Amino acid sequence: MMSRSFRLLPLALALALAPACKVQVGSADPDARDNTQTQTQPAAPEIPAQVLMPVPAEKTISYKLWFRVGSQHDPAGKEGLAWLTAQMLAEGGTETRPYAQIVEDLYPMAAGYSARVDREMTTFSGRVHLDHREAYEDILAEAVTAPAFAQEDFDRLKSEGLSYLEKSLRYAQDEELGKAALYAYAFEGTPYAHPPQGTVAGLGAITLDDVKQFYAANYTRGALVIGLGGGYPEASIDALEAARTQLPEGEAPAAPRIETPELQGRELRFIDKPGADASISFGFPIDVHRGEKDYYALWIANSWLGEHRNSSSHLFQVIREKRGLNYGDYSYIEVFPQGGWRQMPPTNVARRHQLFEVWIRTLPNQHAHFALRAAMRELETLVDKGLTQEEFELTRSFLSKYVLHFADNTSDRLGYALDDAFYGIEGSHLERFREMMATLTVEDVNDAIRRHLDPSAMTIAISTGEAESLRKAITEESASPMSYETPKPEAVTKEDETIATYPLKVNAERVSVVPVDAFLEK
Repeated sequence: MMSRSFRLLPLALALALAPACKVQVGSADPDARDNTQTQTQPAAPEIPAQVLMPVPAEKTISYKLWFRVGSQHDPAGKEGLAWLTAQMLAEGGTETRPYAQIVEDLYPMAAGYSARVDREMTTFSGRVHLDHREAYEDILAEAVTAPAFAQEDFDRLKSEGLSYLEKSLRYAQDEELGKAALYAYAFEGTPYAHPPQGTVAGLGAITLDDVKQFYAANYTRGALVIGLGGGYPEASIDALEAARTQLPEGEAPAAPRIETPELQGRELRFIDKPGADASISFGFPIDVHRGEKDYYALWIANSWLGEHRNSSSHLFQVIREKRGLNYGDYSYIEVFPQGGWRQMPPTNVARRHQLFEVWIRTLPNQHAHFALRAAMRELETLVDKGLTQEEFELTRSFLSKYVLHFADNTSDRLGYALDDAFYGIEGSHLERFREMMATLTVEDVNDAIRRHLDPSAMTIAISTGEAESLRKAITEESASPMSYETPKPEAVTKEDETIATYPLKVNAERVSVVPVDAFLEK
């Protein structure tokens, strides 16, 4: 059983990131991990029962209840069960309060709580003023320990999930559709393949009894990690620990083994969506995790290439700034959900298996082939040549300051602390990030690039209304010349000639086209 807890003592953001308080969470030495293996199953670190971040001066309390279960635990044919169960707790009634009453009770507190379900984590988050602590904790504790599992809540939330899969994702969120396709095919045949909401058939097959059974089996005392931050008193710890005793006995469910399918060169997957522009995502698995030296080295390389929402990054400059083809172009070394809505990296989506990913935001179909070539050319150039000393210095200088914005409030810092526990990081990831920016060399970065980034084998996922014509053009390596409504500098048009015939080397035998109505159907 879990019996340990650890405390972090941030007084302000700068102090929170300073190396003043280091606490052992796991036993692994981050620098000693083998960064050269692929298809490995990282050893699970020891997980504490509590993650405590007292900030006595704050008048609010931040809560995070992490259950060590996620969509990877969905039974075959019931994909979406972990998500629906969590929604029943976060947006359903309890044994003593219908959901409408919970909303009414929380309103004068200016408070609430929500659930995030990812592949490996389910996290309930909330925040309340100290004046309302006891009443809020009563509701939160009851939500996770005594859900009503009312049929009307089940019908409503299941309908919302199906609406997301069948309507929102397919027809209103083209960029999320492209990213979902990348993960679906890169992790095809594994529990990572489907999004937390599941599949249409899987979610549709779930019954209320399935939810009750999943809850009883997975929402156990040993699966819960209690996270508290801000100006909480000891009574808050006691209240949540008392709530733990109301959960079924048992440990967290075992994490299933994930074996990513072997890529056969560059595989091309289309989601055929009539009338849609092109949204492109491509990537390949990497075996690098937070806490490891190579992770921070790759972050520098990735930041130079495509830092999220950063107009000075290289892909942004090449595809948007010089050519105006789309809104933005970014790259990632770990999952970054809801990229269209958020600026900073998310927390509580920690995973044992990650992808290197490039996201080419929606652009006209006639420019898709060119943009894909441009992005691939820049990635291959980075792998072949690495960063220059000047590029390295500018990027690490930027990151050493930019990381201060990753977690500018207690709730976010608490989220990072939970992720530290997941990865078994000594001290904190944010602290280590700044330390590594001061000690890494350009040789470290370029060595990590060479060992971890291999663009010769990847999944390319494109959601588009012109799947057949793009499939033909890409597989036949047809030229993709650019034309512009306004004149471009000669240097740009000259480079365009090279990009227009840049070989993509797609494996023509590994190309598929799936109608949008069939994607995530089963």
